[in-house]
Amino acid sequence: QVQLQESGGGLAQPGGSLRLSCLASGFSSDLDAIGWFRQAPGKEREGVSCISYSYGTTYYRDSVKGRFTISRDNAANMVYLQMNSLKPEDTSVYYCALYDSCDSVTMYGGGLRYWGQGTQVTVSS
Repeated sequence: QVQLQESGGGLAQPGGSLRLSCLASGFSSDLDAIGWFRQAPGKEREGVSCISYSYGTTYYRDSVKGRFTISRDNAANMVYLQMNSLKPEDTSVYYCALYDSCDSVTMYGGGLRYWGQGTQVTVSS
């Protein structure tokens, strides 16, 4: 049984930082990537970032490049999203997700297979 458990969300001020964590378990090696998407109420889902298990390839949506960093610890089955220089428009529910692969299509939801319950990130002064 695939399980994805996110943690680390919360409230941050504009310009502040948060670190999201995700513990992943129970998935097959057919799924080669893990990452994050976000969805705010009334808005479409947005791919945020992903990282390949095979090669460590990463992708980011343009609006978070240079501010967010994805990393993984394969031995601990963890993936992290370090979010710096947060902006109010980053406010959303962030979901940890498993994908077929990590490439540009992943940012548009391609290959999305499993996701967790989500964690709220609010950026406000």
